[in-house]
Amino acid sequence: MLSAKFIPLLIVTLVVLRWAAGAVLDHLNRRHVAARRGAVPEAYRGTIDPTTYARSIEYTLAKSRFGGWSDLWDHVVLLAVVFSGVLPESWEWFGERFGGSAWSAAGWMFAIGGLLALPGLPWEWWGQFRLEARFGFNTTTMRTWIADRVKGFLLALVLGYPLLVLLLKLVDWMGPRWWLWGWAVLIGFQVLMLFLAPVVILPLFNKFTPLADGSLRDRLLRLGDRTGFSARTIQVMDGSKRSTHSNAFFTGFGRFRKIVLFDTLVAQLSGEELEAVLAHEIGHHQRRHIPQRLALAAAMSFVGFGLIGWLSRQAWFLEAFGFGGGDGVAPAMLLFTLLGGTVTFWFSPLSNLWSRLHEYQADHYAKQAVGSAEPLLGALRKLSEKNLSNLTPHPWYSTFHYSHPTLLERELALKT
Repeated sequence: MLSAKFIPLLIVTLVVLRWAAGAVLDHLNRRHVAARRGAVPEAYRGTIDPTTYARSIEYTLAKSRFGGWSDLWDHVVLLAVVFSGVLPESWEWFGERFGGSAWSAAGWMFAIGGLLALPGLPWEWWGQFRLEARFGFNTTTMRTWIADRVKGFLLALVLGYPLLVLLLKLVDWMGPRWWLWGWAVLIGFQVLMLFLAPVVILPLFNKFTPLADGSLRDRLLRLGDRTGFSARTIQVMDGSKRSTHSNAFFTGFGRFRKIVLFDTLVAQLSGEELEAVLAHEIGHHQRRHIPQRLALAAAMSFVGFGLIGWLSRQAWFLEAFGFGGGDGVAPAMLLFTLLGGTVTFWFSPLSNLWSRLHEYQADHYAKQAVGSAEPLLGALRKLSEKNLSNLTPHPWYSTFHYSHPTLLERELALKT
């Protein structure tokens, strides 16, 4: 059994190591990128002009500096919240006023989560209206920015709070094995959201309109027929409402599945390039990448629920953070949520490696589906240019932070 006095030292060490690792990676990446100022690297000559390349370096450095301070702030807030005594004091306050029911415990968790989001709001605002605006990416109005956060809060209240109540009710209904049932409920909820999100949730934030009749729509529908990928509709999303960054994705399952193109993407790419991008997304579907990722997420949540179930019965764990030994599931669940990232960060190279393998496979599928690598190469180059992507990240930085291969890595793979 671990000592309650040892746990705070362990947690502080893990949090500091997580922050220090991120700071070192940021420093390595900034130095690596800054050293490549000046002439465009040979691999990119002819595909990106010197002015755009210089702006991509400045954007990368600015984001890194901003992210470094933001990350430091997040870790300071985390340590302050975990060890200031505010969590056990607020838990006791909730219990005295609202009782010890699942509704009260879930309300406490929801309130703490809402309050913890507040310190990050100034950083989000600065990133959107100063950093992104400085480089010409921001198109969000203050009204939209505020509305997004209000809608997000209300969605969390309507969907997240009842889910928390149900999970905590399972403790009374199912006893020590509640966590197994809780995991099953969470998986069921996530599957339900896969169907509801495209129909109910996404339209709350963005406007979706059917892709207009014409050569582009015909081209994409023919691609779907050739690849056996049927979708209910092809829609264009008003991504330009918030940013000039671009993307494409498909969402939903079965008859609810739909292909979504950002309006910025439609404006930036040619018809054959858009076809290649969509073929890449179809490649993820045909190679069964999404079920694989869902299975991994389910396995990880299974382990997480098991740990929460075990930690909630360990008096030494709860007492280390100022709770009573019998306070149980809600404090353990909240602490696990707050501190889990200090451990999972170290596994990000493995998850990124797996994700990059999927990207290579989807690229190869797109190359075969359109009959050439050139359309996808053209799309990737344009997207890197328009988004001022970091073309020369430090290898260790990309190992920990990049779920996609770099542009050069993808080009080399596509040309072989």
